[in-house]
Amino acid sequence: MLKNTFTIFFIFLLSHACFSQRAADQKISEQLLENTSSRPKLVVGIVVDQMRYDYLTRFENKFGEGGFKRMINEGFNCKNNHFNYVPTYTGPGHASVYTGTTPKYHGIIANYWYDKESKERVYCAGDSKVQSVGTKANSGQMSPHRMQTTTFGDENRLFTQMRGKTIGIAIKDRGAILPAGHTANAAYWFHGKDEGQWISSTFYMNELPKWVKDFNKEHSVSKYLTTWNTLYDISTYTESGPDLNNFEGGFKGKETATFPYNLDDLKDKNEGYEILKATAFGNNLTTDFALAAIEGEQLGKDDYTDVLALSYSSPDYVGHNFGVNSKEVQDTYLRLDKDLERLLNYLDSHVGENNYTVFLTADHAAIDAPAYLQSVRIPAGYLDFKQTRERFKAFMEETYKASDLVENISNNQVFLNREKIKALGLNLQNVQEAIVNELISYKNVDKVYSATTMATTQFNTGIESLMQMGYNQKRSGDVLIVPDPSFISYSRTGSTHGSGLNHDTHVPLLFFGKGIEKGETLQKTSITDIAPTMSALLGTSFPNGSTGTPLEFVLD
Repeated sequence: MLKNTFTIFFIFLLSHACFSQRAADQKISEQLLENTSSRPKLVVGIVVDQMRYDYLTRFENKFGEGGFKRMINEGFNCKNNHFNYVPTYTGPGHASVYTGTTPKYHGIIANYWYDKESKERVYCAGDSKVQSVGTKANSGQMSPHRMQTTTFGDENRLFTQMRGKTIGIAIKDRGAILPAGHTANAAYWFHGKDEGQWISSTFYMNELPKWVKDFNKEHSVSKYLTTWNTLYDISTYTESGPDLNNFEGGFKGKETATFPYNLDDLKDKNEGYEILKATAFGNNLTTDFALAAIEGEQLGKDDYTDVLALSYSSPDYVGHNFGVNSKEVQDTYLRLDKDLERLLNYLDSHVGENNYTVFLTADHAAIDAPAYLQSVRIPAGYLDFKQTRERFKAFMEETYKASDLVENISNNQVFLNREKIKALGLNLQNVQEAIVNELISYKNVDKVYSATTMATTQFNTGIESLMQMGYNQKRSGDVLIVPDPSFISYSRTGSTHGSGLNHDTHVPLLFFGKGIEKGETLQKTSITDIAPTMSALLGTSFPNGSTGTPLEFVLD
């Protein structure tokens, strides 16, 4: 009898505890729903890889009303938006947009860099500890583990008790992974070659979701391997240079870099499906996959804000190949405008017109091909690293009677062998300064600074300030070099980026949708202001390393 009474009493306590826990969980859910009711159901962050601000104004008359123009006319346009650090590369750019800080703090100092501990070159998203998902190739061995701070998507995940989703999508792995952050539900990128598949890594999952498998099966990338001709009559493309010129790269197997391009015929000589990356159709593929993700993941369908980090990688490939003044770049942006319109219309119908917020920016801009600039008498040119390296090597050997004091030279930085310097009884700071004084005398070298200067002197303006915000004491080199303006290390065709000059730092910043004011400003804004602005809109904590300022005038 006593035993039965105890059992009944225990069951009562257990059921009461379970009921209390359910009630507590219900109360937490109700509080979260109350807190999130005024927030957008979905935030879509769009980063266009290699987009100059003047593309918005130069191609304006050719854009439709539903893409870029809709965001400008119905949203907020920050016309004087810049990167506030160097180098202006893809990895650092995507990380900075979403973390609200610079390489000085988030640690993504370049796409690739020399790692001073392992003594090897590392990739910003590379991770040998994870495995590919969706392919047997090693192109899936990626994660955000080298990024040292959180993104606003991470903070939204924490705020919603992991109920709000974050999905990253880009053709480039780094364009999907770094924006998605550390807590993302998934990041997907495109593996071309002979497969043409969207893939991921075991950092996120062990198997691709059904909707991704279905997309890979049903949306065969072969359909994008069509003929790339201009969207409109090429004679109307008066905002770009002549189609036939000496400043473009083109594709293997085609004698001239001129329209049209039969991609199916050219693919075998251009790494198979990889050719899609360097065409406007890469953006079509990305948009199609993004729409499938919104549906497959049911983004924006509940009361907890989701984040879609969407990056358009193809404009960068096109720009590198053909140059910023090419007909190919113009056509790519006119077609991207159509993709943007398609995306916004889909969001209207599937999430609701007043239920989502979008921002659009770029990870960097780009310079005109220096060969073209030279042809119109603007100072520009190409760096001869071979000659510079030989002279510098001779200087080091003559000065210090040693040939191994320099471990690596990359990203315009010199990495010294500190153990060797110590073993020889040399003073590190003195060696750094001696190199500074040597390199500043070289042709096409504009400025040189030591790591000691970067760490001990506060710069507030100019290129020195940008260098300092890109300098990471743990990861950057001992000596930092700035080439002459508009001098690059690149082929004589196509365009590149990386400097702190306006042609690389000035990028669009458009806000649109729920919680956004209508307007524009010429007040200078920084790329690092985007993440804290999104955090302010969502009412979450700022990313833990954020140094940007919320743009109060953008928010409704």
